[in-house]
Amino acid sequence: MEQFKLFIELTRLKKPIGYMLLFWPCSWGLTLAYDFTGAINVFLIYLILFFTGSVLMRSAGCIVNDIVDRNFDKKVSRTKNRPIASGKVNLFQGLLYSVVLCAIAFAVLIQFNLLTIILAMGSMPLAFTYPLMKRYTYWPQLYLGITFNYGVILGWTSITNELNLLPVIFFIGAIFWTLAYDTIYGFQDIKDDEIIGLKSTSIKFKHNPYLFLKICYLFFLLSLIIIGLIYKFKLIYFLFLILVSLHMFYFQISKLDIRKEESCLKIFKTNNLLGLMVFFSILVGKIL
Repeated sequence: MEQFKLFIELTRLKKPIGYMLLFWPCSWGLTLAYDFTGAINVFLIYLILFFTGSVLMRSAGCIVNDIVDRNFDKKVSRTKNRPIASGKVNLFQGLLYSVVLCAIAFAVLIQFNLLTIILAMGSMPLAFTYPLMKRYTYWPQLYLGITFNYGVILGWTSITNELNLLPVIFFIGAIFWTLAYDTIYGFQDIKDDEIIGLKSTSIKFKHNPYLFLKICYLFFLLSLIIIGLIYKFKLIYFLFLILVSLHMFYFQISKLDIRKEESCLKIFKTNNLLGLMVFFSILVGKIL
């Protein structure tokens, strides 16, 4: 039972925000590509598969992150008690857990078409090298954005079995979404990160954070508008985007206090709701 509790803690399964932020872009790409004039059983099955894959890969990613960052985690107040950093779980156990999770995720992945499988396998190096980026660049959040929003591409190709400019535009816009929310998240650790020499956009833009966040969210919003115009969505889609905009610029940026860790974490977590709002926006645009 103790090992099970440590496994849950290690994989952050009690903190769904991580795997939901990985899942939402998959759902966006899938919804954008799906033809809702027919049956929706494939759509629902693929949603479940993408959700399952997101939970598995995020869990494996957390373990790899904790292995790579174990010496840094010991020096950060928020992370020093993580199972690997504290020594409660050894490296062999962590690697074993990660391999098993990846194997199960692969079993999920092969339910899709060959193009989606190949593209997904190509993203694996990104997923597992992200923890290293904060050592070398102030833009690890950009790297995370590419990794976490790759699901837009996979959701699209799982239905269309081809890749074109439209999902790429959406993918690029979604990267800016991650740039914003992970910068907000990173404000929690600025003091410790600066002491131990780690880098982030939170540190790079600490003197003018709100402008940077606004620019990121504007680019994300612009991609959503472009998608709506290309698809010739009806007015209701753009009305939904007004709600999305209010969430980003009012309920997030205007309410954020980067000096308070609890404020940063609270605002960061609201991006789960934002992901859901974008999903419903696209769904309404496609159906109505």
